[in-house]
Amino acid sequence: MEINIQSAKIELIQWLTTINDTALIKKILEIKNDKSGDWYFELPENEKKSIELGISDAEKGKLKPNTEAEKIYGKWL
Repeated sequence: MEINIQSAKIELIQWLTTINDTALIKKILEIKNDKSGDWYFELPENEKKSIELGISDAEKGKLKPNTEAEKIYGKWL
Protein backbone atom coordinates (compact mmCIF):
# COMPACT_ATOMS: atom_id res chain seq x y z
CA MET A 1 0.00 0.00 0.00
CA GLU A 2 1.50 3.29 -1.09
CA ILE A 3 0.88 6.36 1.05
CA ASN A 4 0.84 10.03 0.18
CA ILE A 5 3.76 11.25 2.26
CA GLN A 6 2.49 14.83 2.57
CA SER A 7 -0.94 13.70 3.75
CA ALA A 8 0.66 11.29 6.21
CA LYS A 9 2.85 14.08 7.63
CA ILE A 10 -0.13 16.37 8.11
CA GLU A 11 -2.10 13.55 9.75
CA LEU A 12 0.79 12.86 12.13
CA ILE A 13 1.17 16.54 13.00
CA GLN A 14 -2.53 16.80 13.78
CA TRP A 15 -2.37 13.63 15.88
CA LEU A 16 0.71 14.84 17.78
CA THR A 17 -1.09 18.01 18.83
CA THR A 18 -3.72 15.91 20.61
CA ILE A 19 -1.35 13.68 22.63
CA ASN A 20 -1.20 14.27 26.38
CA ASP A 21 0.64 11.06 27.29
CA THR A 22 4.13 12.04 28.49
CA ALA A 23 5.52 8.53 28.05
CA LEU A 24 4.37 8.42 24.43
CA ILE A 25 5.85 11.85 23.72
CA LYS A 26 9.17 10.68 25.22
CA LYS A 27 9.14 7.59 22.98
CA ILE A 28 8.45 9.71 19.90
CA LEU A 29 11.33 12.02 20.83
CA GLU A 30 13.64 9.01 21.27
CA ILE A 31 12.75 7.83 17.76
CA LYS A 32 13.33 11.33 16.40
CA ASN A 33 16.73 11.64 18.10
CA ASP A 34 17.94 8.10 17.36
CA LYS A 35 20.87 8.35 14.95
CA SER A 36 21.89 4.68 15.19
CA GLY A 37 20.15 3.78 11.92
CA ASP A 38 22.03 6.45 10.00
CA TRP A 39 25.45 5.10 9.02
CA TYR A 40 26.61 8.59 8.00
CA PHE A 41 27.27 9.50 11.64
CA GLU A 42 29.59 6.52 11.99
CA LEU A 43 31.87 7.58 9.12
CA PRO A 44 35.31 9.07 9.76
CA GLU A 45 35.50 12.86 9.39
CA ASN A 46 37.57 12.69 6.19
CA GLU A 47 34.87 10.59 4.50
CA LYS A 48 32.13 12.97 5.64
CA LYS A 49 34.10 15.90 4.20
CA SER A 50 34.53 14.03 0.92
CA ILE A 51 30.79 13.39 0.71
CA GLU A 52 30.01 17.02 1.53
CA LEU A 53 32.46 18.16 -1.16
CA GLY A 54 30.77 15.89 -3.69
CA ILE A 55 27.34 17.23 -2.79
CA SER A 56 28.63 20.80 -3.04
CA ASP A 57 30.14 20.11 -6.47
CA ALA A 58 26.86 18.55 -7.64
CA GLU A 59 24.87 21.56 -6.41
CA LYS A 60 27.22 23.84 -8.36
CA GLY A 61 26.78 21.76 -11.51
CA LYS A 62 30.37 20.50 -11.46
CA LEU A 63 29.46 17.08 -12.80
CA LYS A 64 30.83 14.90 -15.58
CA PRO A 65 28.61 12.68 -17.69
CA ASN A 66 28.79 8.95 -17.01
CA THR A 67 30.22 8.33 -20.50
CA GLU A 68 33.22 10.52 -19.66
CA ALA A 69 33.79 8.71 -16.37
CA GLU A 70 33.63 5.36 -18.18
CA LYS A 71 36.35 6.51 -20.59
CA ILE A 72 38.61 7.50 -17.70
CA TYR A 73 37.89 4.68 -15.23
CA GLY A 74 36.56 1.96 -17.53
CA LYS A 75 39.67 -0.18 -17.30
CA TRP A 76 39.14 -0.55 -13.52
CA LEU A 77 35.42 -1.28 -13.69
